[in-house]
Amino acid sequence: MPVQTEPGSLAASSRLEAAPRHGRRQPEGAAARSEAIAQAIVLSLVYCIPAIFWARTNGIHDPDIWWHLRTGQWILQHHALPRIDSFCSLTAGKPWQAYSWLFELLVFQLYNSFGLVGLVLYTCGLTVAITAALHHLVRQLQRDFSIAVLLTLVGAMCLSQLYSPRPWLFTILFFVVELDLLLQARRTGRTRMLLLLPILFALWANLHIQFINGLVVLFLALGEAVVNRYVPRVANSESRLRPLPVLWVTLGCLAATFLNPYGVQLYRAAFELATQPGVADLIGELKAIPFRRPEDFLLLLLAMSACAALARARRTMLFETALFVYAALLSFRSQRDLWLLAIVSVAMLAAGISIGKTAVDRTTALTRPLALLAAILAVVASFRVLHVDNPNLRTQLEVTMPVQAVEFLRQKQYPGPLYNDFNWGGYLIWNLRVPVSIDGRAALQGTEHIQQSVNTISAQPGWADDPQLKQAGVVLLPVSDPLAQMLALDARFRQVYRDKLAVVFVSRPRTR
Repeated sequence: MPVQTEPGSLAASSRLEAAPRHGRRQPEGAAARSEAIAQAIVLSLVYCIPAIFWARTNGIHDPDIWWHLRTGQWILQHHALPRIDSFCSLTAGKPWQAYSWLFELLVFQLYNSFGLVGLVLYTCGLTVAITAALHHLVRQLQRDFSIAVLLTLVGAMCLSQLYSPRPWLFTILFFVVELDLLLQARRTGRTRMLLLLPILFALWANLHIQFINGLVVLFLALGEAVVNRYVPRVANSESRLRPLPVLWVTLGCLAATFLNPYGVQLYRAAFELATQPGVADLIGELKAIPFRRPEDFLLLLLAMSACAALARARRTMLFETALFVYAALLSFRSQRDLWLLAIVSVAMLAAGISIGKTAVDRTTALTRPLALLAAILAVVASFRVLHVDNPNLRTQLEVTMPVQAVEFLRQKQYPGPLYNDFNWGGYLIWNLRVPVSIDGRAALQGTEHIQQSVNTISAQPGWADDPQLKQAGVVLLPVSDPLAQMLALDARFRQVYRDKLAVVFVSRPRTR
């Protein structure tokens, strides 16, 4: 007897095979093998296209990767983890937790082995892994091969603006894996697969602080299991999870997050990041989605479609609704978190879309890993065609970072302190190796310091009274900054270097 499921339900077992239709002959033998091979080729393309597209259109332009690299180098040099800051002059000696320390060790080792290409390898590798994991999640909920592939591509396109050498790629990957395991357990009632989650969270807590989002999803599942057990009319859920096993798994994951060098202080850092006032209005990636790019509108369409799938179910789905609301609140609040809404929406659509005639997924447990391997090889091979090598990456880097100006300052060795632009702080930490005035670690810098830097760089009234600028021995700025134009007329400073991107001023000797 066919299993009846509600459309839109993430617990729906869409992987169950429907009864064959009368008069329709299933392809067999050579035809079935040919179809399986064709689908494996399609999967290889789907897995590699997002990574190749990123490698073709993006260089190493992320401003924060550089202080991550410097932190990884510091850890290896000192055989310890930093407890206080030593990279910024204003926050020197202030408590600081390098909560992405494992990521920083990884990217530094990649850089140490391959140079700038190592950063591209990291980004492309995680992009392929995320795309493959997203497809695995979707195919558990949607049996039509074509729809599963399409939803995977749409999800990957929505995530494309987040593809960069950042630790949040691990968060995206781990969240997809967690959601996949959880939805399978909800559908089948088998909780043994959830025993992998504490291991996942032990790694996650040492790679990126947004493991908190993964814990929230577990608590939502636990809440649903409790309501479903004791108030079934309210939950009206198809989940087969029982409260006690989910409770033990949740507690195990929570305990696993404390297996980090900073212990409970990691949660304090997460709380400070989440509640820091005003920063979302100052830092681009923390601002709301601007809806200026095609992928922004694609995400909106995806979210609206997922919401329609929820409404089409015509019943209360506690877990699905709570998960969607949580994802929407975070993603629309900050474009850095848009991955949450993209992944949740794709999963809901995968469970909710149902068509009469399906393109059966012919791939097997062998062909899918082979497709993934082929995708990885294709990405590496594309580096030669796209000229992804260290000389070209350095040339691209010179477009956004003050590479030549830093070389000049290394030679001249002007006495500091240094005053710099916010976006260049991380690169200067890595390459100039002197304390900077500000960098991208927003929680450490504080809203007041960031706001003052923004006001000074934009030459707002009172800019000349900035204490850090008044004490500066060297000022390194983009030539387009209003402050650079003001300092060119300021008798306290003289210009000693200028190129198309950067300008350097040094302070004149003060007369008594």
